[in-house]
Amino acid sequence: MEEETEAKPFRNKEKSKQKFLYAVEKILHTKGFSGLKVNDIARTAGLDKKLIYNYFGGKDGLIDEYIRSQDFWSNVKDESGGTVIKDGGKKFSKDMLLSQFDYVFKNKNIQKILLWGLLDNRRSLKKLANDREENGARLFEGITDPHFEKNAKRYRAIIALLISGIYYLDIYATTNDCTFCGLDLKSADGRSEIQNAISFLIDKTYE
Repeated sequence: MEEETEAKPFRNKEKSKQKFLYAVEKILHTKGFSGLKVNDIARTAGLDKKLIYNYFGGKDGLIDEYIRSQDFWSNVKDESGGTVIKDGGKKFSKDMLLSQFDYVFKNKNIQKILLWGLLDNRRSLKKLANDREENGARLFEGITDPHFEKNAKRYRAIIALLISGIYYLDIYATTNDCTFCGLDLKSADGRSEIQNAISFLIDKTYE
């Protein structure tokens, strides 16, 4: 009985935190970043604004948590559990890039966050970039660097081009009605060509 009493406040807190995060997402979608004001967030969540300070330390902390939850690469983990990866991370690289290509295309809010990061010196966006780099460094060092050895930096440069290309193509596809290099990036056929190209480039890199 005591455990149930202790668990309920925790569940309520987590539920309220999710409501605030959903409120941030809704406001971003309808009003953009300029609409992220404490009173509006609390009103949209249907909760007391004091909880924003209790749970997140303030509006900035709430926005920081939302941004982290949306970022693709900050949430990629090495789940190999210490298992020896025999292909040098080729399958992992393909899976992550193809997943990112799909994720960014479908997530309009992460597109806005990516653009925001290019235009604003916000502390949370800088921290996100640093966290993303640290997470990426762990993945490179643990999975691909041992395979490429002296060419590890060359591999990282290739991945940098692929990731940035994916960001651009996905944002372009959702903000323009025209094709890119003759490919309709909104169509299944056009997106399949990009996916095949990603797989081809990773294969050639590992060759």
